[in-house]
Amino acid sequence: MDREKEITRVTLVGSVVNVVLTAFKFVAGILGRSAAMTSDAIHSLSDLLTDAVVIIFVKISGKPADKKYEYGHGKFETLATAFIGVALLIVAGGILYQAGVALFHFFGGQIIPKPGMIALWAALVSIILKEGAYQYTVHKGRSLQSPALEANAWHHRSDALSSIGTLIGIGGAILLGDKWTILDPLASAVVGIFIIRTAWKLLSQSFGELMEASLPKEVEKEILDIVTSFPDVADPHNLKTRRIGNRYAIEMHIRMDGNTPLIDAHSRTHYIEKALKEKFGEETHVVVHVEPIKPFDEY
Repeated sequence: MDREKEITRVTLVGSVVNVVLTAFKFVAGILGRSAAMTSDAIHSLSDLLTDAVVIIFVKISGKPADKKYEYGHGKFETLATAFIGVALLIVAGGILYQAGVALFHFFGGQIIPKPGMIALWAALVSIILKEGAYQYTVHKGRSLQSPALEANAWHHRSDALSSIGTLIGIGGAILLGDKWTILDPLASAVVGIFIIRTAWKLLSQSFGELMEASLPKEVEKEILDIVTSFPDVADPHNLKTRRIGNRYAIEMHIRMDGNTPLIDAHSRTHYIEKALKEKFGEETHVVVHVEPIKPFDEY
């Protein structure tokens, strides 16, 4: 199965989980009179929307390079990650607003209804299913080297962890009496804060890639170690790296003896390129420029 189809299949599995949970949570939130569970349902609904984004953008990013996008369409996958981050921020803003309104009314003397047991059971089911969806999706995302799939996995994880907060809030409101029903909107607010944290992480990663941020220092060190392992190559410099979706782009200058025949210099850059692709993937974009060790007039 090719990469695009595998990513789509994994995303659809998560979508089935999201459809079931969204419906169950909305019913549980309404029947159980729980603001925290209704917020959790909205979070699950946002998961459904981002599943659609992943499927669409990954399909586009899988297209081969063309005249308009000569480096390929990989950045569309990065754009999908950014979109997921923005969607999470919007969801978090709505949840925090609703929680703030509930808390305002509570401190103004309004009684918050005690949540029903159905809301507690919905939180438990959500934790189990969403953590399972996270483990499955993040494993596939890493094996397929898909930033969008990994981002969607964290959307599953954020839902699972927010359901833990929901469980605590609903459980406390049920077990501790009417004076503690404030725990339900407080749990909803905690959910919103946690979602903001996850969104910030995704946006930082995707914006870094869209702005051509360099690869991590440890990756650049691996690149230099591979290049300097060739005995007739010296002084690799002007190293420039970046991500293009799920693949790396590497450009650099190296020095070789100025008397080296052109065919031998070309052969050496070919083997350097091959070594880098063996390490970082066949789709790695590699450009190696050869310079003489000494100035031309010294030969």
